[in-house]
Formats: sequence, C-alpha cells, structure tokens
Amino acid sequence: MTSRRRRPRSTRSTSSRRTARTALTSLGLVAVFALAGWLLHSTGVTDADADAAAEGPLPSTTAPTITAAPTAGGSDQTDASGGTEAGRASRPTVEATSPTGATDAEATAAATARRQLDALPVKGKAPATGYDREGRFGTAWLDVDHNGCDTRNDVLARDLRDIERQGPCKVLRGTLVSPYTGERVDFVRGNRTSTLVQIDHVVALENAWRTGAQQLTQTEREALANDPTNLFAVDGHSNAQKRSGDAATWLPADTAFRCTYVEHQIAVKTTYRLWVAPAEHDAMERVLRRC
Repeated sequence: MTSRRRRPRSTRSTSSRRTARTALTSLGLVAVFALAGWLLHSTGVTDADADAAAEGPLPSTTAPTITAAPTAGGSDQTDASGGTEAGRASRPTVEATSPTGATDAEATAAATARRQLDALPVKGKAPATGYDREGRFGTAWLDVDHNGCDTRNDVLARDLRDIERQGPCKVLRGTLVSPYTGERVDFVRGNRTSTLVQIDHVVALENAWRTGAQQLTQTEREALANDPTNLFAVDGHSNAQKRSGDAATWLPADTAFRCTYVEHQIAVKTTYRLWVAPAEHDAMERVLRRC
C-alpha cells in the first residue's frame, strides 16, 4: 500500500503567508479607491466638472433685459392739441430687472412714490366752493417757463411725434400714442379736430382745489396748472371720462401705464403740499403694490 506524502510544514506556512499578503494588498487597494471616491464627492468635484474646468468657464445663462427708457407724464381734461410722444426713448437702454420684472429705474420710482404717499396727509376733501379754473389757476395756457411758447404747445411738442409747426411754437399736426390707452391718434389743429387730443392734468385742478390748493398762493396754483409733471397729451375720450376724478374713481385703461400715472399724481401732491382722500390713498396704494 502506497502511503500519501505530506508537504513539509514550512511549505504550508509559506503558502499561507503569501495568500494573506495578497488579500491584504487587495483590501488596501479597495480602501485607497474608496477613500479617493469619498474625497472627490466631498469636495464636489466630478468628472463633468473636471471636463468643464479644462474647457474653461461656462457661459452665463443670465442675459440683461433690454427695455425702453422709462416714460414720464401728467394731465387733466382741459385742452386739445399735438406734440412728440411722451417719454418716448430715442433708443433702447439695457436695464437690470427685479424679480417682479420691473427695471431698476421703475422699482426706484415706485419705492419713491410709496415713501411720498406714506408722508401725505390723509383726510376728506374740502367743498368745491369757490373753484374757478381761470380765476384760481390762471388762463389756459400761460408761458410760465418764459420760453416764448404757451404750456399747451410745449406739451404737444413734447408728447406728439412727427410734428409740424407754424412758427417756433404753434403745433399744427402730429401723431399721439395716448398713454392712457396705447392707441394712436392723429392730431390736426382745427375747430373740429383739435379736441381729439387734449391736455390732461394728472391731478385735476378741481381735485387740487379740494385737497389743499385753496391754501396756495395764486402764483403757486398757476405753477401747478402748468407744471409739465402734471400734464399729458392724451386722447380726448379718456380725458372726458376722467373729468375731475382721482385714483379712486378713474385710472387709465392701459394698465401698464397706471404706475407712472399714480407716481405723477403723488409727486404733484407732494410738491404742492396737497393731501389725499382716504379712498384715493387706498387706490394709489393698490396700484403701487403691482409696480
């Protein structure tokens, strides 16, 4: 019977040690790769990031919004005529926008109006007793800036476009984009056609009379009636609708213009130390919340 030969103990020990070393080496490599992966993950670096870094910075995904320069305006329903489009920008400007979509200039104007509104006295309207357009606010229209042209022709020249004049002042024709409706109106001076375009006081003169203008001097009231901030060339239909209404009873049909409209009302009332009625104040506040 052939006996099975047994390997020497020293050979078995050497083989066992070799196997252990191989296992330890494998475990060590796994640990190294695991540690490297953890470090990459913890620092936020990925293969995609590394590729992007090699190619250079990614282009910005935020582009500036191009908007027209902000417009200005003001008016009341007392006259008709033509000029250059109010506040029309000769070229677009690049403006940053707020989260609400308003440009920085628009947001600043609204913030200023809110502060001014908070500072205006709030109380009921005084009686209209003693109100007289020409007697209290001067003849329509004066030349308060002494440029040789009356206020009506100044506003027509400012708010209409493609104007034709007779002499240095008198506007004979032009085209208006009414700020109150956004509609185009062709102005031609004449007994039957001039009323298609009228000059509106943003703060109506009767409203001014009933909210503090009675305490102003005659000179101050005439300045208010001819202040460019308080005047807009508008379509005659809107002016007839508004009459002497305030923000609580009438606002422009073009909702995009309401912020500018109310901001001008507040600016005028601030400049001439007028007050606002409670309902008027609340209406202005509601408009400004959307600006």
